[in-house]
Amino acid sequence: MQSPFSLRHVNVTRYLQPLREGGSLPALAEADDDFKYVLKFKGSGHGVKSLIAELIGGQLAHMLGLKIPELVFASLDEGFGRTEGDEEIQDLLQASKGLNLALHFLSGAITFDPAVTKVDAKLASQIVWLDSFITNVDRTVKNTNMLIWHKELWLIDHGSSLYFQYNWTNWGTKASGPFAFIKDHVLLPQAALLTETDEAFKRILTAEKLRALVALIPDEWLQWEDTDETPEQIREVYYQFLTIRLNHSQNFTKEAQDAREALI
Repeated sequence: MQSPFSLRHVNVTRYLQPLREGGSLPALAEADDDFKYVLKFKGSGHGVKSLIAELIGGQLAHMLGLKIPELVFASLDEGFGRTEGDEEIQDLLQASKGLNLALHFLSGAITFDPAVTKVDAKLASQIVWLDSFITNVDRTVKNTNMLIWHKELWLIDHGSSLYFQYNWTNWGTKASGPFAFIKDHVLLPQAALLTETDEAFKRILTAEKLRALVALIPDEWLQWEDTDETPEQIREVYYQFLTIRLNHSQNFTKEAQDAREALI
């Protein structure tokens, strides 16, 4: 079983097709382990920060026992994409040489439809809690970012989480605050066990686990032009953000409970 504290590394061998439903233009690709992956590019609009959010959000989900496709580090070599005919895609591939992130492709999976599939209170509360914790704005009725595969619910696409990282000031204040966007969460009406989930998940997410999680962020993704901070200093901010947020989880849990009561 995949560990939440380590990722396999693959080399992308073949670009198969763009997945244009994603705003960052992810792609279906094949790697040297002969598996297919949904490839997320560091050369996309939000760059490495969306990959960091994807990594942290995805591995936290895995750590908490939620189902998510395996995440892997995926390398593109210097010449990859030079023969691509679409100029936009070629530019994206060239800007993404080096280390990217990919999710194992779930062949045959279908998009979660809340009108078709009912989610029980425990699972709904777990997903709502996670998205409140990582400030994920992108799990709504319009874009659920969940799949049904082998009759089970799988989470995908956490790249819109941790939006504090796009404005690096006052991150401590943002860490301890509520999450107002949870009112739009597709599973909020079913999330009747938020207090119980908060208590259970706080026991799981120890300081040691959060430290190991942020240690996964590659140095290559932490060479930021807009800061003088070292990769280790940037990792420390992510660790402190997650730690403070966890210590103040009652704030975002209550926000979610209040928003749910307003719905029902």
